[in-house]
Amino acid sequence: MSVYRVVTLILGWQVAASVCYYAVFAATPFFRDEFGLGGAAVGLVVTALTLGYAVFLLPLGALTDRFGEHRTLTAGLLGLTVGTALVARADSYLVLLVSVFLLGSVYGTAMPGTNKAIFDRTPPGRQNLAIGVKQVGVTAGSGASALLVTGLASVLYWQAGFYVATAVGVAVALAFWVAYPRGEQTGEASYPDFRRLLANRPYRSLAAAGVCLGAGLFTTTGYTILYVEESVGASVAFGGVVLAALQVSGSVGRVVTGWLSDALPGDPRRRIGAILLVQAVASAALFVVAAFVEGRLAAAATFVVLGFFVLGFTGVYYSCMATVVSAEEMGGATGGGQLALTSGALVAPPVFGHLADTVGYRWSWLLLAGLALVGAGFVVRVILAESTPESAASAE
Repeated sequence: MSVYRVVTLILGWQVAASVCYYAVFAATPFFRDEFGLGGAAVGLVVTALTLGYAVFLLPLGALTDRFGEHRTLTAGLLGLTVGTALVARADSYLVLLVSVFLLGSVYGTAMPGTNKAIFDRTPPGRQNLAIGVKQVGVTAGSGASALLVTGLASVLYWQAGFYVATAVGVAVALAFWVAYPRGEQTGEASYPDFRRLLANRPYRSLAAAGVCLGAGLFTTTGYTILYVEESVGASVAFGGVVLAALQVSGSVGRVVTGWLSDALPGDPRRRIGAILLVQAVASAALFVVAAFVEGRLAAAATFVVLGFFVLGFTGVYYSCMATVVSAEEMGGATGGGQLALTSGALVAPPVFGHLADTVGYRWSWLLLAGLALVGAGFVVRVILAESTPESAASAE
């Protein structure tokens, strides 16, 4: 099976899955109006979504090792379509929270399955770019969901985008089942050896950076449309366009940093860590700009640039992870790293929303700026740590 075919199929799956998952982020203004929610309550919707993802990430990763990505990714996408339909049918805030939790839980098939396919079927020297391209599916799907949900809401009703996402997900799941090759090797379902991973100081630092940077990523995605509407004074439809543009620039960031990770010379940990450090520091600076910017066009431009850094770091985050753990640990390390990213999203959105309600969005964005700087400090610790000769990236 060619690398091109693997990446294309995984990219298509990731786009469809992300359309379903990130439709929740695009619909936050409609949840607010439908159920009479404040900023903190809207943040709890994002928290419930990411909590479901965090709780089921490791069990679904173990099942992926046991049954292979062909089965788990197909079943996962079909599960996402069910969750998406349940969100659209929610008739109370409690039902909404339960529905988004279920939606988030089946999204836990995404990272283990897609990363397993890339690392198992892509040769060294091309993996960083392949991961970057695959991660574009996340931002592309999120951007598409922003336009889909806000666009159809302006001419039909907010649930219409969720129904379209459901139909697309079913079609892609069936196509993936047919086109992706069978015959994966199966093994025992097992959990990562966290004791060994936690004994790895550079890995601990990178995971801590992931908590801080993940808080910025998910909170920015969840509140962009609300911020544009409530603080900038633009329409929800314009906010959807801004969110989509944010995701496009994040896609560019993932591809560019993936290419740089493969192309730049020098020690893998230092060169990839330096790229991640630039993204963290730049994210902090742009969060400060977002706190003080005024006007629709200025705010839109700020978010487009912000997306390149705050949404564009995930590919290089996993590439950096490959420089601090062995190839045998990469699966577990990836699961733990994704858990770190989503952990940041469990607390940050409600706090961000509470600050926006009580003292204004300026302090909310400054909170994210501070977290990004703390994350940058942890990345510095990764760069300064001793190189690991047996790391997964040493195969380059």
